[in-house]
Amino acid sequence: MAHARISANLPPNIDPTKAPIAFGRRALPKLNEELQSPELLTQQRALMALCDLVHDPQNVYQALELGILDNLKTLLVHQDSTVRQKTTEILHIMTMHNVGRHGLIQNGMISALAELLNDPVDTCRKNTHLVFEYMSKLTEGAVGILHAGLIPLLVSKLKNELEEIQELILGTLSNCLRVEASEALAADAVIVLKEKLTHSSVATRSKRNLPITHDTHPEGKNEVCEEVIPVLVSLLEDADPEVQASATGALMFATLKPQGRFSALDAGAIPPLLKLAAEEGGKARLSAIKALTILAELPKGRETLLNHLDTFQQCLKDPSKAVKRAAKTAISVIQWKPY
Repeated sequence: MAHARISANLPPNIDPTKAPIAFGRRALPKLNEELQSPELLTQQRALMALCDLVHDPQNVYQALELGILDNLKTLLVHQDSTVRQKTTEILHIMTMHNVGRHGLIQNGMISALAELLNDPVDTCRKNTHLVFEYMSKLTEGAVGILHAGLIPLLVSKLKNELEEIQELILGTLSNCLRVEASEALAADAVIVLKEKLTHSSVATRSKRNLPITHDTHPEGKNEVCEEVIPVLVSLLEDADPEVQASATGALMFATLKPQGRFSALDAGAIPPLLKLAAEEGGKARLSAIKALTILAELPKGRETLLNHLDTFQQCLKDPSKAVKRAAKTAISVIQWKPY
């Protein structure tokens, strides 16, 4: 005769590390209450459950309406590292949604997160920088980071932070410095970014780590031209195509300024740019043609490029309409005569 046996194991669909989730719209209010519990385990389990729910933008919207961010702000400075890790992870997931980014910015989360930039736990710092990078993609987020005075601190972190976190910082700086670059210049950002251009990591070298080349701040022009453009020219011959493409794009923007054009010519930019322009299917081809077109506006540049019109003629056969159009413009500029 068979007998019933009671197992000591939990059912396979039960996770003891997560709080039981209430049904429907009661789920988030219940978790919000548990976040305020004096019991550490209850808080940890609520955070684990909340991590799953905020993947849904509708839940993010409801969480913002309930004021969950106020409780999360408090937990950011919790003495338990697990609580801080899960709290920053939740905020990171929320910023992956547009409604979440706006919500965090409007609730003053930037200043609260700044406290974690020196957190001893690597994961907490990484999540914090992920949040900053996502928020900085919005103009209001970049402005918020600037107003919080975080640019000098972020620049200083590039010197000793973990490599993967440095890449996140570079992304944040890239977005913020398109809005305003004076603070970065005051913090010697050009010198630090110049060092990153020669970093051993391909990901770091190819990162958008020279947003300052887009800036027209009068104090930054000389520094960028003198310090950065020669390094960019050397990167045009880097072994990695991503690095070449990134350097070509940055150089193209830098040469939009008259002083940048002269610096690029003096640094010997034309030969490597011609090589990239001649490379069929190359990632840097379009930017290289545009950069050469800009350099052709200088008499010395035009004189040099008149001997290489065949390179641009070959570009007219490229399947890309953008490349064809750029090559046609380049030929027109190179062959231009003042009479």
